[in-house]
Amino acid sequence: MKSLGEETDQLCVVDANDELEGIASKKSCHVGAGRRHRAFSLHIINSRRELLIHRRSNLKMLWPGFWSNSCCSHPRAGESLDAAVKRRVIEELGISVAPRFCFKFEYREVYLDIGTEHEICHVFVAETDETPHPNSSEISEVKFISVPDLDELISSQPEDFTPWFRMQWNVLAEGFSD
Repeated sequence: MKSLGEETDQLCVVDANDELEGIASKKSCHVGAGRRHRAFSLHIINSRRELLIHRRSNLKMLWPGFWSNSCCSHPRAGESLDAAVKRRVIEELGISVAPRFCFKFEYREVYLDIGTEHEICHVFVAETDETPHPNSSEISEVKFISVPDLDELISSQPEDFTPWFRMQWNVLAEGFSD
């Protein structure tokens, strides 16, 4: 079983200003040194102020089995970021949300000798108490976790989390704690 869209998705290759340069296959954007492409990350919080995190499926080419933010993916060529977030949260978690844009940033991280994430990542947040129903080709486990417990886990076991999640959490954490 392959991850959703692994073979068919065409991603937006972008320059440093997030301007479209062309399209390329999802795989070609991630193999070797990678190609800079547009991506998004969604952070879902519930009414108890707990963050939904997920463990990436072992089917993932990059960072399999790592904990990450609620949902992360890419808009397809010609698809708006808002539409992509709404589509992927349904595909990955089986829930609907109203995402709110927070910020974007560029990062580049190499995973072993397998491939690279080089993304301009648009970060969104959403609130819901819906129960997630994870797609097993994308996600092996989900859990809601309190901000103090998440901070402790990231501090004590940073190697268990995706690099983009750690980068985003450094920016978002203060806004999630009340």
